[in-house]
Amino acid sequence: MNFTGFMTELHNITTTPTDEGTSGLSSAFGILKQKIAAAFREPEPEPWERSAVLRSFSVVVDIPDALSWLSRQALFPRLFWMNREKSEWIAGIGEADRIELTVSGPNDRSFILLEQVMQGKNPHARYIGGFCFNNLQPQNRLWEGFSPSLFILPLITVSGTPSETTLSCSLWLTPGADRDALYRRLINAIDSADPSCLPTDSELPDLIRISYSPDREQWIDNCRQALKTFESGEMEKVILARQTELEFSATVPAIRFLMNYPFPESSTYRFYFEPVEGRAFFSFTPERLYRRDGDRILTEALAGTVTKEAIKADDSAASELLLNSEKDVREHRFVKDTILRELQPVCSDIHMEETVQVLQLSHLAHLYTRCMATLKPEFRNDSTVLRHLHPTPAVGGVPRKESMQLILSLEPFCRGWYAAPVGWLSRDAAEFAVGIRSALASENRVYIYSGAGLVQGSDPDSEWEEVDQKIGEILAITKQAT
Repeated sequence: MNFTGFMTELHNITTTPTDEGTSGLSSAFGILKQKIAAAFREPEPEPWERSAVLRSFSVVVDIPDALSWLSRQALFPRLFWMNREKSEWIAGIGEADRIELTVSGPNDRSFILLEQVMQGKNPHARYIGGFCFNNLQPQNRLWEGFSPSLFILPLITVSGTPSETTLSCSLWLTPGADRDALYRRLINAIDSADPSCLPTDSELPDLIRISYSPDREQWIDNCRQALKTFESGEMEKVILARQTELEFSATVPAIRFLMNYPFPESSTYRFYFEPVEGRAFFSFTPERLYRRDGDRILTEALAGTVTKEAIKADDSAASELLLNSEKDVREHRFVKDTILRELQPVCSDIHMEETVQVLQLSHLAHLYTRCMATLKPEFRNDSTVLRHLHPTPAVGGVPRKESMQLILSLEPFCRGWYAAPVGWLSRDAAEFAVGIRSALASENRVYIYSGAGLVQGSDPDSEWEEVDQKIGEILAITKQAT
């Protein structure tokens, strides 16, 4: 069909009143096309000729499995986010708008530039994405497609809460843009979207090899070098990480890791970012960096770990062991004290809970403490919060600058988005998790990342076992395919 024919078809889409209540995806896509056709026939409201305007169209749907729907889509990027409470999730495909910062330098610079860009965005637009852990570290070829700061406003989304699921699409009109072409692109995307929610047939291929960077010998040497800095008083804590490389017999459909996650009750965020087909970063992280609603923020200290399998303990015994572990309590206190110290200049009404709680996961348990605060008026933005909280002592160390330098000097791989802020943001709200318990899939390889917190008295062999346990959930998914 030529362009004139397409425009005629768009003009002729019926706008007969349709039931706006709960509907399946096929009919919901039809309703969206009706709404888009009606909007196309109307003149765009001011001021789209002078500044960008967001047009959104939505309908309530009844969808049994958003992840299965997402796995069937051939439009990229493919994105997924679910909060730790499982009370909010979003699956997105395509790209209505992109925020991408490729400048090198300290992360603080990226956070400030991002905030400046967000001021020109619609306050209702929700962008999904993340940052690199340390923008002073050159990003290698393994992380191509994952810019130091990259956020996507999906073209089509299915989002849900416990009370409602919504299918929506977005059109970002910028001054000078070809309005007709943008509407055409949106209609074409809807027509090409698969309305089925049946899971795809593709499964994980056979796992044929596992290797480590650093290997165990180098890991122990790295830990000993770090421990010497504690003896000299240079540092109090540092987190060292390991990259575990899985080689498979064929190209890995990365989204199967998300679909096959075998621990539905585990208290983790779910994050998936596939900018191009065949390359995806995903995380099953238990750690909230922060949630912001207006000037209110919720953050937490999460540090101190026990492995249930290693001690053959249930949840109750794991909690008791953690709460009585001098090493873990001390590690946790580092994180609590640092968060309080970082928030005091920019927040008022800071409330750090006195009682330390235990967060239970499938294989592990962690100490955690929640903190609520109000941002001062002049600091009511995500740039402020990101600059003061990332990296937390749970993924960097104490003091921050020195630990980041030590990590760069010791780790033989690029962290990329591992342990960095990942999540979503808009002008008025945001939620970021810390991208740990995560992996990068590329062709027939998956690179899993995990770390351990070293303080004075840490044992390198024990820390190696801890990083092994922290990748247990992702490895369990590969065993389902064998």
